[in-house]
Amino acid sequence: MGQKVNPIAYRTGVFLGWKSRWYASKKEFAELLVEDQKIRNFIKKRRVTVIKTGDDGKATKKDDHAMYPRISKIEIERTRDEVKVILYSGRAGALTRPGGKMLEELQIDLQNLIGRRISLEVREVKNPVVDAQLIAEDIADQLAKRASFRRAMKHAIEQAMHPDTGGAKGIKIQLSGRLGGAEMSRREKAIEGSIPLSTLHANIDYGFHEAMIAQGHIGIQVWINQGTFSEDKTDGVDAETNKTSKNPKRSYKR
Repeated sequence: MGQKVNPIAYRTGVFLGWKSRWYASKKEFAELLVEDQKIRNFIKKRRVTVIKTGDDGKATKKDDHAMYPRISKIEIERTRDEVKVILYSGRAGALTRPGGKMLEELQIDLQNLIGRRISLEVREVKNPVVDAQLIAEDIADQLAKRASFRRAMKHAIEQAMHPDTGGAKGIKIQLSGRLGGAEMSRREKAIEGSIPLSTLHANIDYGFHEAMIAQGHIGIQVWINQGTFSEDKTDGVDAETNKTSKNPKRSYKR
Protein backbone atom coordinates (compact mmCIF):
# COMPACT_ATOMS: atom_id res chain seq x y z
CA MET A 1 0.00 0.00 0.00
CA GLY A 2 1.00 3.62 -0.34
CA GLN A 3 2.36 3.55 -3.89
CA LYS A 4 1.78 6.91 -5.53
CA VAL A 5 0.56 7.27 -9.11
CA ASN A 6 0.09 10.45 -11.12
CA PRO A 7 -3.73 10.86 -11.30
CA ILE A 8 -3.60 12.11 -14.91
CA ALA A 9 -1.40 9.24 -16.11
CA TYR A 10 -3.67 6.78 -14.25
CA ARG A 11 -6.72 7.97 -16.23
CA THR A 12 -5.06 8.56 -19.60
CA GLY A 13 -6.43 6.17 -22.20
CA VAL A 14 -9.47 5.42 -20.04
CA PHE A 15 -11.23 8.74 -19.47
CA LEU A 16 -8.57 11.24 -20.59
CA GLY A 17 -6.97 11.60 -24.02
CA TRP A 18 -3.26 11.74 -24.78
CA LYS A 19 -1.45 15.08 -24.81
CA SER A 20 0.57 14.05 -27.87
CA ARG A 21 -1.54 12.72 -30.73
CA TRP A 22 0.42 11.40 -33.70
CA TYR A 23 1.75 8.22 -35.31
CA ALA A 24 5.32 7.48 -36.32
CA SER A 25 7.52 4.59 -37.36
CA LYS A 26 9.83 2.92 -34.84
CA LYS A 27 12.82 4.78 -36.28
CA GLU A 28 11.23 8.22 -35.87
CA PHE A 29 9.26 7.68 -32.67
CA ALA A 30 12.06 8.42 -30.17
CA GLU A 31 13.18 11.52 -32.06
CA LEU A 32 9.65 12.97 -32.23
CA LEU A 33 9.04 12.20 -28.56
CA VAL A 34 12.14 14.19 -27.56
CA GLU A 35 11.01 16.95 -29.91
CA ASP A 36 7.65 17.17 -28.11
CA GLN A 37 9.45 17.51 -24.78
CA LYS A 38 11.65 20.29 -26.18
CA ILE A 39 8.57 22.20 -27.32
CA ARG A 40 6.90 21.90 -23.91
CA ASN A 41 10.01 22.88 -21.96
CA PHE A 42 10.67 25.86 -24.24
CA ILE A 43 7.14 27.23 -23.80
CA LYS A 44 6.98 26.65 -20.03
CA LYS A 45 10.40 28.20 -19.34
CA ARG A 46 10.04 31.09 -21.78
CA ARG A 47 10.30 34.63 -20.41
CA VAL A 48 9.09 37.85 -21.95
CA THR A 49 10.46 41.36 -21.56
CA VAL A 50 7.93 43.73 -20.04
CA ILE A 51 8.69 47.43 -20.49
CA LYS A 52 6.93 49.64 -17.96
CA THR A 53 6.31 53.25 -18.94
CA GLY A 54 5.75 56.32 -16.82
CA ASP A 55 3.12 59.05 -17.14
CA ASP A 56 5.25 60.84 -19.74
CA GLY A 57 5.30 57.75 -21.98
CA LYS A 58 9.01 57.03 -21.45
CA ALA A 59 10.29 53.60 -20.49
CA THR A 60 11.05 53.46 -16.78
CA LYS A 61 11.73 49.79 -16.10
CA LYS A 62 12.42 46.55 -17.95
CA ASP A 63 11.45 43.24 -16.41
CA ASP A 64 13.09 40.22 -18.10
CA HIS A 65 11.78 37.75 -15.52
CA ALA A 66 8.05 38.10 -16.15
CA MET A 67 6.38 34.72 -16.42
CA TYR A 68 4.91 33.73 -19.76
CA PRO A 69 1.07 33.92 -19.71
CA ARG A 70 -0.30 31.05 -17.63
CA ILE A 71 -0.16 27.77 -19.55
CA SER A 72 -2.18 24.93 -18.02
CA LYS A 73 -1.32 22.21 -20.55
CA ILE A 74 0.15 21.80 -24.02
CA GLU A 75 -1.21 19.36 -26.58
CA ILE A 76 0.65 18.45 -29.77
CA GLU A 77 -0.78 17.03 -33.00
CA ARG A 78 1.35 16.15 -36.02
CA THR A 79 0.62 15.85 -39.70
CA ARG A 80 3.00 15.26 -42.58
CA ASP A 81 3.27 19.00 -43.26
CA GLU A 82 3.20 20.70 -39.85
CA VAL A 83 3.14 20.42 -36.07
CA LYS A 84 0.03 21.81 -34.37
CA VAL A 85 0.58 23.05 -30.82
CA ILE A 86 -2.54 23.73 -28.71
CA LEU A 87 -2.01 25.97 -25.68
CA TYR A 88 -4.54 25.97 -22.84
CA SER A 89 -4.03 29.29 -21.07
CA GLY A 90 -5.62 30.96 -18.09
CA ARG A 91 -4.92 34.32 -19.76
CA ALA A 92 -5.54 33.59 -23.40
CA GLY A 93 -6.25 37.28 -24.05
CA ALA A 94 -2.61 38.14 -23.35
CA LEU A 95 -1.56 35.79 -26.17
CA THR A 96 -4.26 36.69 -28.67
CA ARG A 97 -4.42 40.43 -28.07
CA PRO A 98 -4.72 42.67 -31.19
CA GLY A 99 -1.60 42.39 -33.32
CA GLY A 100 -0.70 38.96 -31.93
CA LYS A 101 3.02 39.81 -31.73
CA MET A 102 3.63 37.51 -28.77
CA LEU A 103 2.09 34.54 -30.59
CA GLU A 104 4.01 35.29 -33.80
CA GLU A 105 7.32 35.50 -31.90
CA LEU A 106 6.61 32.20 -30.16
CA GLN A 107 5.77 30.54 -33.48
CA ILE A 108 9.02 31.76 -35.08
CA ASP A 109 11.11 30.65 -32.08
CA LEU A 110 9.55 27.18 -32.09
CA GLN A 111 10.13 26.77 -35.82
CA ASN A 112 13.79 27.71 -35.33
CA LEU A 113 14.03 25.28 -32.41
CA ILE A 114 12.84 22.13 -34.19
CA GLY A 115 13.15 23.10 -37.85
CA ARG A 116 9.54 22.27 -38.73
CA ARG A 117 6.46 24.28 -39.62
CA ILE A 118 4.49 25.17 -36.47
CA SER A 119 0.80 26.01 -36.16
CA LEU A 120 -0.34 27.55 -32.85
CA GLU A 121 -3.82 27.50 -31.36
CA VAL A 122 -4.79 29.11 -28.04
CA ARG A 123 -7.73 27.90 -25.96
CA GLU A 124 -9.10 29.55 -22.85
CA VAL A 125 -9.23 27.69 -19.54
CA LYS A 126 -12.84 28.25 -18.49
CA ASN A 127 -12.25 28.25 -14.73
CA PRO A 128 -8.58 28.82 -13.73
CA VAL A 129 -9.54 28.66 -10.03
CA VAL A 130 -9.99 24.86 -10.24
CA ASP A 131 -7.08 24.14 -12.58
CA ALA A 132 -4.41 22.33 -10.57
CA GLN A 133 -1.42 23.45 -12.68
CA LEU A 134 -2.44 27.11 -12.61
CA ILE A 135 -3.00 26.97 -8.84
CA ALA A 136 0.47 25.47 -8.32
CA GLU A 137 2.07 28.22 -10.44
CA ASP A 138 0.09 30.93 -8.63
CA ILE A 139 1.29 29.65 -5.23
CA ALA A 140 4.86 29.58 -6.58
CA ASP A 141 4.56 33.24 -7.62
CA GLN A 142 3.31 34.19 -4.16
CA LEU A 143 6.18 32.34 -2.46
CA ALA A 144 8.70 34.06 -4.75
CA LYS A 145 7.27 37.38 -3.50
CA ARG A 146 7.89 36.21 0.10
CA ALA A 147 4.25 35.63 0.96
CA SER A 148 3.35 33.25 3.78
CA PHE A 149 3.02 29.70 2.44
CA ARG A 150 0.12 28.91 4.79
CA ARG A 151 -1.77 32.00 3.65
CA ALA A 152 -1.18 31.12 -0.01
CA MET A 153 -2.45 27.57 0.55
CA LYS A 154 -5.51 28.75 2.47
CA HIS A 155 -6.42 31.34 -0.16
CA ALA A 156 -6.16 28.76 -2.99
CA ILE A 157 -8.33 26.27 -1.08
CA GLU A 158 -11.00 28.87 -0.30
CA GLN A 159 -11.24 29.96 -3.93
CA ALA A 160 -11.40 26.40 -5.29
CA MET A 161 -14.00 25.20 -2.78
CA HIS A 162 -16.24 28.27 -2.83
CA PRO A 163 -19.45 27.41 -4.76
CA ASP A 164 -19.52 30.77 -6.55
CA THR A 165 -15.90 30.78 -7.79
CA GLY A 166 -14.66 27.20 -8.02
CA GLY A 167 -17.15 24.64 -6.81
CA ALA A 168 -14.57 21.86 -6.48
CA LYS A 169 -15.51 18.67 -4.60
CA GLY A 170 -12.14 18.52 -2.87
CA ILE A 171 -8.60 19.87 -2.97
CA LYS A 172 -5.23 18.84 -1.58
CA ILE A 173 -2.10 21.04 -1.61
CA GLN A 174 1.32 19.80 -0.55
CA LEU A 175 4.49 21.88 -0.22
CA SER A 176 7.98 20.43 0.27
CA GLY A 177 11.23 22.25 0.96
CA ARG A 178 12.68 24.86 3.30
CA LEU A 179 9.32 26.37 4.15
CA GLY A 180 9.43 29.75 5.86
CA GLY A 181 13.22 29.86 5.48
CA ALA A 182 13.77 27.01 7.96
CA GLU A 183 17.13 25.24 8.01
CA MET A 184 15.56 21.81 7.75
CA SER A 185 13.31 20.97 4.82
CA ARG A 186 9.90 19.60 5.65
CA ARG A 187 6.52 18.83 4.12
CA GLU A 188 3.25 20.66 4.78
CA LYS A 189 -0.11 19.75 3.34
CA ALA A 190 -3.69 20.96 3.53
CA ILE A 191 -6.78 18.95 2.51
CA GLU A 192 -10.41 19.93 2.22
CA GLY A 193 -13.23 17.84 0.78
CA SER A 194 -12.71 14.38 -0.77
CA ILE A 195 -9.86 13.29 -3.06
CA PRO A 196 -10.61 9.68 -4.21
CA LEU A 197 -7.36 9.03 -6.11
CA SER A 198 -8.05 5.34 -6.76
CA THR A 199 -11.54 5.89 -8.22
CA LEU A 200 -11.20 6.03 -12.01
CA HIS A 201 -14.56 7.76 -12.45
CA ALA A 202 -13.40 10.65 -10.25
CA ASN A 203 -12.11 13.57 -12.33
CA ILE A 204 -8.90 14.35 -10.43
CA ASP A 205 -6.73 17.14 -11.83
CA TYR A 206 -3.05 17.23 -10.83
CA GLY A 207 -0.45 19.99 -11.08
CA PHE A 208 3.18 20.39 -10.07
CA HIS A 209 5.49 23.39 -10.03
CA GLU A 210 8.69 24.50 -8.32
CA ALA A 211 9.01 27.83 -6.54
CA MET A 212 12.55 29.19 -6.77
CA ILE A 213 13.22 31.24 -3.66
CA ALA A 214 16.41 32.46 -1.97
CA GLN A 215 16.54 29.43 0.37
CA GLY A 216 16.20 26.92 -2.49
CA HIS A 217 13.43 25.20 -4.44
CA ILE A 218 10.02 24.44 -2.98
CA GLY A 219 7.98 21.74 -4.66
CA ILE A 220 4.26 22.42 -4.97
CA GLN A 221 1.75 19.63 -5.69
CA VAL A 222 -1.97 20.23 -6.16
CA TRP A 223 -4.80 17.68 -6.49
CA ILE A 224 -8.35 18.85 -7.29
CA ASN A 225 -11.50 16.76 -7.39
CA GLN A 226 -13.62 18.26 -10.16
CA GLY A 227 -16.46 15.75 -9.79
CA THR A 228 -16.95 12.65 -11.94
CA PHE A 229 -16.55 11.92 -15.62
CA SER A 230 -19.99 11.94 -17.26
CA GLU A 231 -20.52 8.76 -19.30
CA ASP A 232 -24.07 9.67 -20.40
CA LYS A 233 -23.17 13.17 -21.62
CA THR A 234 -24.52 12.63 -25.14
CA ASP A 235 -27.36 10.22 -24.41
CA GLY A 236 -29.96 12.98 -23.99
CA VAL A 237 -29.24 14.46 -27.42
CA ASP A 238 -29.13 11.01 -29.04
CA ALA A 239 -32.47 10.04 -27.50
CA GLU A 240 -34.17 13.08 -29.03
CA THR A 241 -33.04 12.07 -32.50
CA ASN A 242 -33.77 8.34 -31.91
CA LYS A 243 -30.07 7.54 -32.29
CA THR A 244 -29.40 6.13 -28.86
CA SER A 245 -26.83 3.37 -29.09
CA LYS A 246 -28.16 -0.13 -28.43
CA ASN A 247 -24.69 -1.48 -27.68
CA PRO A 248 -23.80 -2.02 -24.02
CA LYS A 249 -21.73 0.60 -22.28
CA ARG A 250 -17.99 0.05 -22.23
CA SER A 251 -16.88 -1.26 -18.87
CA TYR A 252 -13.88 0.80 -17.86
CA LYS A 253 -11.62 -1.77 -16.29
CA ARG A 254 -7.91 -1.61 -15.88
